[in-house]
Amino acid sequence: MPSILEQRIVVIDGAMGTMIQRHRLGEGDFRGERFATHGKDLKGNNDLLVLTRSDVVREIHEQYLGAGADIIETNTFGATSIAQEDYGLGPLAREMNVAAARIAREACDRFSTPEKPRFVAGALGPTPRTASISPDVNDPAARNVNFDELRAAYREQAEGLLEGGCDLFIVETIFDTLNAKAALFALDELMDDTGERLPVIVSGTVTDASGRILSGQTVGAFWHSVRHARPLAVGLNCALGAALMRPYVEELSKLAGDTFVSCYPNAGLPNPMSETGFDETPDVTGGLMEGFVKSGFLNIAGGCCGTTPEHIAEIARRVSAYRPRSRHDPLFSPPRVT
Repeated sequence: MPSILEQRIVVIDGAMGTMIQRHRLGEGDFRGERFATHGKDLKGNNDLLVLTRSDVVREIHEQYLGAGADIIETNTFGATSIAQEDYGLGPLAREMNVAAARIAREACDRFSTPEKPRFVAGALGPTPRTASISPDVNDPAARNVNFDELRAAYREQAEGLLEGGCDLFIVETIFDTLNAKAALFALDELMDDTGERLPVIVSGTVTDASGRILSGQTVGAFWHSVRHARPLAVGLNCALGAALMRPYVEELSKLAGDTFVSCYPNAGLPNPMSETGFDETPDVTGGLMEGFVKSGFLNIAGGCCGTTPEHIAEIARRVSAYRPRSRHDPLFSPPRVT
């Protein structure tokens, strides 16, 4: 993977949730036969579909691969025991991750060629609980999860993804750096124990025009908080469209001189009148991402919420004419640490 990133822009897939919504699945699809009598509503638990409608997940992966994606993410954004507790399915987290990675692995293997290998990224999402922010406005010190609980949940998820055959891990949509540190700790612990060291991509989320992630860090502070993990790539995704994300991607590309940089933004702003729920067409998103690579910001480009295989195909077409950002360009040399 590092050698490919030196040679060309690598394309990561687009939104899974957006594509699942296109299928207009009902409660019965999420339940299947296995969970027909489960005591809680399951519609919206997209991670469960790897067990009940694997055909839908497989089809989506194949659509992105057909559009030119080099990397596809497993359908495991919320497949931790912590997130699945909301549905009463916490004990199934590991099974979900194994199944999700196997589905993605099979799809990648079908599309891979010697000239264009495809890669499975085991996705670790942020969880609905945060170690840095109180869930109670009247008690700033309150927490509904701690570091060790997060570490254990991420370790279980990563074990499942590794067993299922992922090629790398991606800790994504980070709005709390402490949560991300728990994930990175769990990954490092797993790889030390197994002796199998996979690349890791770390992707944060700037939530608004303040230029900070939700737990309060600037882009620069975020990078220096995760730099110790020596990620294959660091980047930004979600919350913003490419136009609003540009200054933060530019800043990160200058700061993170010793690693690759990724970006997969939303398809602009939310638009309930649009088929995808967002306002950018593939041509618009593709043009904005072309501007990023033309400016030398990126090594990995793709899409998040609202993007579709059509968006990814346009991004892949637009970025193919440009050289990837170099980690060794003096412009991007990292600051000295004293």
